[in-house]
Amino acid sequence: MTGVRVIISAGAAGIGRAMADAFAARGGKVYVCDIDPKAIAECGHAGIVADMGRVEDVDRFMDAALTALGGVDVLINNAGIAGPVAPIERIQPAELDAVLNVNLASQFHCARSAVPALRQSGRGCVINISSAAGKFGFSQRTSYSATKWGVIGLTRSLAIELGPDKVRVNAILPGFVEGPRARAVMEAKAQEAGVSAETFMAQALSRFSLRCTVSAQDISNMALYLASPFGATITGQAISVDAGMESMT
Repeated sequence: MTGVRVIISAGAAGIGRAMADAFAARGGKVYVCDIDPKAIAECGHAGIVADMGRVEDVDRFMDAALTALGGVDVLINNAGIAGPVAPIERIQPAELDAVLNVNLASQFHCARSAVPALRQSGRGCVINISSAAGKFGFSQRTSYSATKWGVIGLTRSLAIELGPDKVRVNAILPGFVEGPRARAVMEAKAQEAGVSAETFMAQALSRFSLRCTVSAQDISNMALYLASPFGATITGQAISVDAGMESMT
């Protein structure tokens, strides 16, 4: 990965930070954004504060990243929000718009900005972060799940469009990635179901073939593989890293 130019949205914390650290540790040149100024200040990578739910911020981030790196070889669309945990009739239009803008539209707009430079790269690679919710229905999480299914459509369409230019496009579908956001969602669903978080978690793990969660490092390992020469002929794929999730309900 020495000298590989990597742009990662929401790359200063969580899964994004793990991927940024992994590429940088192997010689990559990394540029990130995050909505949290403290995370940007502490992550140790070049980057700016930006809200991926605002197209003007997406454009500002991509302009800054492409200028700082002199182009891009790997674009990782990682930004995402959990959105509401509620029956569809209780989800407000503004809540839906927020999830659509961050989880799906930002990936479209980052790709739109990056594609000319990716075509020039000679080893261009786009990695879109979807979710296990992009292959299963997810009760009480309709807005989130819809965007993650949308990411798969975006991925496969871009793979076809950019393949002749030797730009590969794949999606990673994490399962339950241990961390504050996943824990908050689990607690909200436990409350909705009227059980303790511990009971709900035990029930959830029974739906994983390996009976475990996954880590941010597991996701970064897959990103490294896809961006490396080992993944040189992989494109248009939606690859699950989810400990064998069998269902979400």
